[in-house]
Amino acid sequence: MSIRITLSRPIAARDSIAPLGRWGDDLLDRFDGHVLLRTLSPATDGPLVPYAIEVPEGLTDHLEVRLGAGAPDSAAEVIASTFLTETEALRELAEHDSVVGVLTGRHPGLVPLLIPDPFHALVRSISAQQINLTFASVIRQRLALSYGWRLELDDSFVHVLDPEALASANVEDLRALQLTYAKARAVIATARAATAGELRRSDLERMDDEQLISHLTRLPGIGRWTAEWFLARTLGRPRVVAGDLGVRKAVGRMYEAGMPSEDETRRLTAHWGDAATVVQALALHDLYVSSTTPGP
Repeated sequence: MSIRITLSRPIAARDSIAPLGRWGDDLLDRFDGHVLLRTLSPATDGPLVPYAIEVPEGLTDHLEVRLGAGAPDSAAEVIASTFLTETEALRELAEHDSVVGVLTGRHPGLVPLLIPDPFHALVRSISAQQINLTFASVIRQRLALSYGWRLELDDSFVHVLDPEALASANVEDLRALQLTYAKARAVIATARAATAGELRRSDLERMDDEQLISHLTRLPGIGRWTAEWFLARTLGRPRVVAGDLGVRKAVGRMYEAGMPSEDETRRLTAHWGDAATVVQALALHDLYVSSTTPGP
């Protein structure tokens, strides 16, 4: 089944999706530069089904999507909601902060793409803690192959992690996949929380930011920064992950502040307000582009 999704504003789809494939194919969020393969839930907290987006170049206000069997009637709305296209706050901020204005002009239409499944999002964050992001992608691929389901979509496929299988694993099982002891323990604890119903998105959405941070940081391996990434990248709430090294570097580069501390990063970004998650994505994208663009 194919559908066309109309977005509320034009976006730079390839640049917005690019972070999912930038560090390798983890089999969970698959982007080869042209097609995005991932999964959505057909109902609240229901099983995941595959979909594929043919991602055009340049700005676009619509996306062509292929849906797997079992996709809900609300699929178009659900998929569209993974792109944070409501950026009126960004426009207003750019009028008052010339640095943000420069970024919006340099990267028009770039928006954050969410990781909507809570369990998937937390495992993704755990895998990326304090290691090279390419190896983090390898780790997730190993988890997908060993503890996931393969979902077919036409001539393609994508994996989803099985929380029940991971909840039944032991630390040594995951250590064999080259997770550290701490990460293996964190993934298993997160899987057990998911199977116990403690990570239902509908429940998490009802919590305010500090309640949610407190709820998530009870889990081993989930610190405040990981919980803040969850707020930004899963729930789409305005949040600057000021302790993250990449975010600190990106903010310091924006405001010519060197490598600011966590507290200084919070101070520099306090005025971002409701645009925080979008500006953070812009800053990180600009940092990446600057690091990969050859000099004169």
